[in-house]
Amino acid sequence: YYDHQLVGLTAYDLAGGRLGQVTAVVHGAAQDLLSVRTPDGRDALVPFVAALVPEVDLDAGRVVIADRPGLVAPAEDGP
Repeated sequence: YYDHQLVGLTAYDLAGGRLGQVTAVVHGAAQDLLSVRTPDGRDALVPFVAALVPEVDLDAGRVVIADRPGLVAPAEDGP
């Protein structure tokens, strides 16, 4: 994918919940990262690998992220 195709896509989790919007693609030495702006204004970096981003649908304007605790959504405090 080209950066301009990914920037602006809406990010969803596997259950279809909205996580935010892709605001940038960061090119790293090991892999590319998607910068996702959450609805509460936080920025999260998601490794752009198939295990974490199993679906990119340019026609629908969406990307699916297999969110992990603390990756995009904040991790819940444990006991």
